[in-house]
Amino acid sequence: MKIGFIGLGLIGGSIARALRKFHPDYELMASAHSRATLEEALAAGVIQTACRDRDPRFGECDCIFLCAPVQTNLTYLPFLKEIIKPSCILTDVGSVKGEIHKAVEELNLTRNFIGGHPMAGSEKTGFSSSTDYLLENAYYVITPAGEVPLPQVSAYVELVSSLGAIPLVLTPGEHDYIVAAVSHLPHIAASCLVGAIARLDTPEERMKMLAAGGFRDITRIASSSPVMWEQICLSNREQISKVLDEYIRLLFQAKYLVEKGDGAGLEELFGSAKNYRDSLSDVTSGPTPRDFVLYCDIYDEAGGIATITTLLAMNSINIKNIGILHNREFEDGVLRIEFYDGEACQKALRILSDRNYTVHRRD
Repeated sequence: MKIGFIGLGLIGGSIARALRKFHPDYELMASAHSRATLEEALAAGVIQTACRDRDPRFGECDCIFLCAPVQTNLTYLPFLKEIIKPSCILTDVGSVKGEIHKAVEELNLTRNFIGGHPMAGSEKTGFSSSTDYLLENAYYVITPAGEVPLPQVSAYVELVSSLGAIPLVLTPGEHDYIVAAVSHLPHIAASCLVGAIARLDTPEERMKMLAAGGFRDITRIASSSPVMWEQICLSNREQISKVLDEYIRLLFQAKYLVEKGDGAGLEELFGSAKNYRDSLSDVTSGPTPRDFVLYCDIYDEAGGIATITTLLAMNSINIKNIGILHNREFEDGVLRIEFYDGEACQKALRILSDRNYTVHRRD
């Protein structure tokens, strides 16, 4: 198999690393915005061939991943149409699917295109932040174009599964509506919240000084790439506008309840939100203080979790709950470990870090 990458950032780099790990016989080639990125990927042994922009050697590939920002990916389709072989699968990793599927139809590439969106990542960017386990146990949405032969769709699903991800097939419309609500809206809300605090802050910046863990946790994703999110919003305008309407309506409702001093209405507002939040497919059964939770990057392999639990038990640390995260778009680690108190959490952080585990704690 020859696999090409156009763009080699956090997601593209992580897919390439995972392919190198699980399919060492595959030949990987890539182009990137920065020559330094390609040199880093070559030095790490992740790719064998560094390509220039719109390199004709991409025509040799059996599969090509478009991993540039969503609107930039569109600009490569006419070039790829002219050089790919009939059996080549084109795919992308963008978080908007409708626009690229429309472009694929206009270019008569519907026999070649299978949209993809790995629900994994963080505010970190670039190849240097990529790992070969970022996709493990993460949902990977797949949106095949209408004329892709079923055997090729099945082969692509198997490829995604082989990287440790969990394939989920949706239509482009379903995908864009869902991610507008659970991905795009939170980024807009976080950015607006940060912007509001920046405008409301005192001349001495007391708000910035006193911003605690809750504010930092809610707004962490506002640190993501502005260029990437500009393109995402422009590419999914209709669906984002639809979910923003409902969000704004709820904000006006909250403002009205506060102004009127409607305690019963506020309790209902917070209660219904709490009930839905507690029902999310998380490993907890209710809200957990962030200070008592660690996120640990581990390989999903036999004995990986057992090693951690044994290590903690040997140090008399009780675990309240533990589980693997399947939607990692807003999380830093694949393993979520919950403790009964902050002292145990801090002790576990020190012990796991001393054993060279990559551990994240939200502060």
